[in-house]
Amino acid sequence: MTTATATHIARNTARELLTADDLLRLYSEGVRGELIRGALSETMPAGLRHGQIVVRLAARLHNFVDSKKLGVLAASDSGVWLERDPDTVREPDVAFFSAEKIPLDADIPGYAEVAPDLVVEIVSPTDRLVAVNDKALMWLRYGVRLVWVVRPEERLVDVHRDGHPAVTLDESGALDGLDVLPGFACPVREVFEG
Repeated sequence: MTTATATHIARNTARELLTADDLLRLYSEGVRGELIRGALSETMPAGLRHGQIVVRLAARLHNFVDSKKLGVLAASDSGVWLERDPDTVREPDVAFFSAEKIPLDADIPGYAEVAPDLVVEIVSPTDRLVAVNDKALMWLRYGVRLVWVVRPEERLVDVHRDGHPAVTLDESGALDGLDVLPGFACPVREVFEG
């Protein structure tokens, strides 16, 4: 993206609210980010460790979900359209949508328009933990049933569920799919180790 394009986007974003369609167009022009009530919140690449954790968890979840035909998994730039007029599109690091919400044969070229059942958020080096935990609570408000906030620096995972206090797991614990993905389990240490 050229400096002139970035300046133009920044100027227009400050003046007018963007839509989910605008965000898709910007993505094709190399702009990455989320839309929060029509305002663009640009995101930057989070680094190799972050990407490795996404792949580890997504692979484990995919193997479990796919073998049982439980639903659809998405990672990173997929986006979930949560509000309209003004539009909000957030992008979880990993999301699971049950087959009841998104049929297995669905072909959705744009953003998912239903809340996932499970969201994984990984704290990046530039993230503030408080902001990521606020995002976890936001997901719960939109109907997500289970949120895992992965904290690579401390090698911990915070588990959020609506109506329950957050629980922090260390490397001796295990992620549990609970009633969202019954039978799924992953030792926390394996989230951080290849």
